Amino acid sequence: MNPMKKVVLAYSGGLDTSFCAVYLSKDKGYEVHAVTVNTGGFSAEDIVAIEKRAYELGVHSYTCVDAVQTYYDTCVKYLIYGNVLKNNTYPLSVSAERTIQAKSIAGYAKSINADAIAHGSTGAGNDQVRFDVIFSVMCPTIEIITPIRDLKLSREAEIDFLKANKVEMNFDKALYSINKGLWGTSVGGKETLTSNLSLPEASFPSQLEKTEADKTEITLEFKQGELVAVDNTSFSHPSEAILYLEQLATPFAIGRDIHVGDTIVGIKGRVGFEAASALIILKAHHLLEKHTLSKFQLNLKSQLADWYGTWLHEGLFLDPVMRDIETFFANTQSTVNGKVTVTLLPYRFVLNGIESNNDLMASKFGSYGEMNLTWSGEDVKGYSKIISNSLAIYNQVNPDKL
Repeated sequence: MNPMKKVVLAYSGGLDTSFCAVYLSKDKGYEVHAVTVNTGGFSAEDIVAIEKRAYELGVHSYTCVDAVQTYYDTCVKYLIYGNVLKNNTYPLSVSAERTIQAKSIAGYAKSINADAIAHGSTGAGNDQVRFDVIFSVMCPTIEIITPIRDLKLSREAEIDFLKANKVEMNFDKALYSINKGLWGTSVGGKETLTSNLSLPEASFPSQLEKTEADKTEITLEFKQGELVAVDNTSFSHPSEAILYLEQLATPFAIGRDIHVGDTIVGIKGRVGFEAASALIILKAHHLLEKHTLSKFQLNLKSQLADWYGTWLHEGLFLDPVMRDIETFFANTQSTVNGKVTVTLLPYRFVLNGIESNNDLMASKFGSYGEMNLTWSGEDVKGYSKIISNSLAIYNQVNPDKL
């Protein structure tokens, strides 16, 4: 007998990947190796339950790859360095997560010499492209199988198939689709399919527990651009600091918004999210940079951040230009050291100020609008005359343009 072909299935335990597990093993005769990549969204209890379900569905093996620190080291760190917010709003929670999950799946598939890789993406969203691109680059000789997309299956068809195969699971569709990870939680529902409706309070996985009277001031400490301590509590890895800050800020219902943007597949899309830790860190880090980086470092960084976020969103994380931008980002962080004080309040936060030995706003050089210590009025007159000279010539030659 010919040995069964091995397929690595990107497995979350939801309806789509459950269908794939049964379909690939029973209908297609594959030896299914289910792999869950934890990028901060699963607890230990969640993983135990997901593994149990996978074996009940008939998979040959189950593996959970803990990629939380890898996720931070290879992606989230650079989102912080770049202060990256897609459309000045969204911290790219899912976009970044899917990229790292796809890389982990591809690496595992190569390690076991898999014949195929499968994922449960539909043909309607961004994730199908993100997975396909990473797999095509990292595993060009391994077949990509996408049953839900290729068979154009409806949710009802998947449920009917699983019931016919005697699979027992909760088939009740949740009112909202929740995707949780280290860098934020996405929330999708009927309101995000419209252009005018906001998500209701109950749609978010966390709920407001604090009042104005509970406002809390915290201190974030950065070393070379990385969050290393919160309120003088130090952490062995920045990912731990991110999770700790999330616990402090989530009861204030901070970091909620709706992102509107252009999808990879060419249509506009809306998604809700809550990312308390991500937004606080990004804004605090940016404030510290405004004190510690030069004018043109800040200017160029903001331009490259837009490109970095766009290419990450589009599934192009493996393009070498991303490594080039990361190198630039990292090189700017040597002076981004210090503490930022932040006040947490219901639904919002306030950046109070910074303390840093690298603060370029040092009073010994002068105070803006008050006193200068490093130039004279005559210096300013000369500088102004020189910098305006080309403009003066142009407008004397073209007086109608004034």
